[in-house]
Amino acid sequence: MSNNGDMLSQEEIDALLNGAGGNETTEDEQNVELNDILSDIEVDAIGEIGNISFGSSATALSSLLNQKVEITTPTVSTIDSSTLSETFPTPHVAVKVDYTDGFIGTNLFVIKNKDAAIIADLMLGGDGLSPSLELGEIQLSAVQEAMNQMMGSAATSMSSVFEKRVDITPPDTTILDVESGEGVDYIPNEDTFVRVSFQLKVGELIDSKIMQLLPVNFAKEFVDGLLNVDEHEQSTKEPEAQEQPSEVEQQNNAQTEGPTQTTNPQQLGGKSFQQQADDYSVEKAEFEDFGKPPKLEAEEKRNLNLLMDIPLNVSVELGRSSKSIREILELSTGSIVELDKLAGEPVDILVNNKLIAKGEVVVIDENFGVRVSDILSQSERIQKLR
Repeated sequence: MSNNGDMLSQEEIDALLNGAGGNETTEDEQNVELNDILSDIEVDAIGEIGNISFGSSATALSSLLNQKVEITTPTVSTIDSSTLSETFPTPHVAVKVDYTDGFIGTNLFVIKNKDAAIIADLMLGGDGLSPSLELGEIQLSAVQEAMNQMMGSAATSMSSVFEKRVDITPPDTTILDVESGEGVDYIPNEDTFVRVSFQLKVGELIDSKIMQLLPVNFAKEFVDGLLNVDEHEQSTKEPEAQEQPSEVEQQNNAQTEGPTQTTNPQQLGGKSFQQQADDYSVEKAEFEDFGKPPKLEAEEKRNLNLLMDIPLNVSVELGRSSKSIREILELSTGSIVELDKLAGEPVDILVNNKLIAKGEVVVIDENFGVRVSDILSQSERIQKLR
């Protein structure tokens, strides 16, 4: 007890929160608890999924905040619902994301209030050095938009990993205060959660943990999906390996079938193979070389070269939204306009305002780019021109 009346010192508060005095759970005990729920393969698989998906999320967040963002390799553990108040003794920001396609389930991201305030300040045009710790509706909306971009990028990466479409709902953000009961309805009704912890670094402003809470069954669904993809890849490779028998198999087959029968010239009408071949006129087949471009006349080449220098306007459309004049006039700095596309959906690539292809947004150094994923067929392009 400190000398300042009945007030506890910071060291005493930290000791109480950390369970000092023999109540602290050792790392071995935590591992035993984790191994009772997940096998080593499942733990590694969950960590690998998080590593792949949030690697792309770091790139998306970096372009939003205009800061260098690093997300370290995750650590996987378990947490009991009865200990949430000890894990989050102070108010945090909770972001709930529902998976609707590819996987069905809910996961919850928990961020410290201070970190969320810095992200919100950067999203709203500030420098993040002196953010307001009072998180209002605007600040929560800014954090929500940042998480929307991160999770959209993560869903795209997961679609590639699991080789199927993965869709999510827009994130829902709230203040989580377990002690007072605020925001606890965002927590799935489960006894035990799989906790995936990432170390989040944003420039020189943030260096702390962001946690992802997954219901155990939902986490196992991720693992099953990843292992099924691996099994599918192996099954597709096995027939290819069996197409060509080995030399030993060929010899065994020859021995099993016995000696091959030979045909003498008398069986072929008294003529040898060479004599029979000479009786026919055999010509070499000639095929058109499709690899070379068609030959053009000089005038056609000149006309085509004239077209090559015509400039075209290439644009990328993220989405659209219809607003009334009143809604447009009410827009201000920090307003968020919801588009008609879900996070992770391909963007439209237009040439002179005509749709020709679809792609996904990438970041090249510090610039945005688009990787073409699908080009419309000729008939589809003609329909778009009408």
